[in-house]
Amino acid sequence: MALHRENILIVDDDISILELLQRHLKSMEYHAFKAVSVKEAIFILKDTFIDLLITDIQMPEVDGLQLLKFTNEHYPDMPKLVVTGYPSVDDALATFKSGAVDYLTKPFTKVELKQAIEKAFAHGQQRRDKKSPRINSANAVYGDMVGESEAFHKVTNIIDRVKDNKATVLVKGESGTGKELVARAIHYSGKFSNAPFIAVNCGAIPENLQEAELFGYKKGAFTGAHENRNGFFQAAQGGTLFLDEIGLASLAVQAKLLRALQEKEITKLGSQKAEKVDIRIIAATNSDLSEDIKNKTFREDLFYRLTVVEIKVPPLRERKSDIPLLVEKFIKKYGIEYRDRLLRISPEALEVLQRYHWPGNIRELENTIQRAVIMSDGIIKVKDLPDFLKFQIHFPEEGFLSLREMEKNYVKKVLNHTEGNKTKAAEILQIDRKTLRDKLK
Repeated sequence: MALHRENILIVDDDISILELLQRHLKSMEYHAFKAVSVKEAIFILKDTFIDLLITDIQMPEVDGLQLLKFTNEHYPDMPKLVVTGYPSVDDALATFKSGAVDYLTKPFTKVELKQAIEKAFAHGQQRRDKKSPRINSANAVYGDMVGESEAFHKVTNIIDRVKDNKATVLVKGESGTGKELVARAIHYSGKFSNAPFIAVNCGAIPENLQEAELFGYKKGAFTGAHENRNGFFQAAQGGTLFLDEIGLASLAVQAKLLRALQEKEITKLGSQKAEKVDIRIIAATNSDLSEDIKNKTFREDLFYRLTVVEIKVPPLRERKSDIPLLVEKFIKKYGIEYRDRLLRISPEALEVLQRYHWPGNIRELENTIQRAVIMSDGIIKVKDLPDFLKFQIHFPEEGFLSLREMEKNYVKKVLNHTEGNKTKAAEILQIDRKTLRDKLK
């Protein structure tokens, strides 16, 4: 089942209904947020990007109709569904006047809920047709990517230019920067979004199988080829084929890929008949292909064919202003997955994350937040972060320190944290106790 990315807020004062709805939504692969009152729902709406609201009508203190009015004023493009155990004609009319897309009467089936959700999202998309299809009003979300830095918008500006054509794109960037997210954004934000998107990691396929996997093969083409089989090119017909780690493709595959780009056709292994293909190729690399060309491991003619459009994805250290948005995204994701609720992060912990240089880029940040969500008690604090983040070295404003002074200050800092526990301090410093004793002397 394809993973949905939408956040759905369900509001009902009946805990059993909330839990039932949440189970249904999780089985459909949605992110579910719960609120037992309108007041709690508004708090979540102000703190979270919600794609769909599902609310009861009759609730104590403030009813669901008031919540619908609030969302109409503040979140006019957000689709809304109503569920109620006490149906009436007046409520139904008031519901639709308040902008709800559909009206479900309890009890309802999972199939009925699914159909209503799909209808609501389709209605919401129609209202957003005149806007950029994957960008929110703050211009900070594009597909599954988030950011507000100049570096981020340089990337999304290029995506906007290429998303509606089938020009070949080469995405360059360090490991963990989100090159596949860029490829997916190109595909799913453009007019070919209903066609297949096939992602292939060239480095994960043994070299002797790359041709067969990519282009397919005929029965008897090689030992073990017991039937005709299509490859990834055929699977991506009409859509996008994303070739990650293109620098690890064999020279034989590179030759056939060049022909596919030039002639718009491929030939299966064991076949003499060429087949026409209509796909967009997006390739990605974290290596220097110009060096590979010098070393005769990558074809120069293919390189130029792949770089019709080039997108350089910046490392996280060059877009640190985006870290709070990324942190918020991952806290929501793992807060729902592991803790079944919305978590927060302390300003001090966020500052620590923004100071770090993130050699593993967004992937390292996501793994760090995933761990912190598990370790936290509801608010992610500095204590919930890995030790290597807690004990970063910072230079004083007045200038640089000698290596001896820097080491001395750092050892002191670690000892203060461990409250004088030398064994724990030695573990953090990755030295043995004898070496630590010598340094303390």
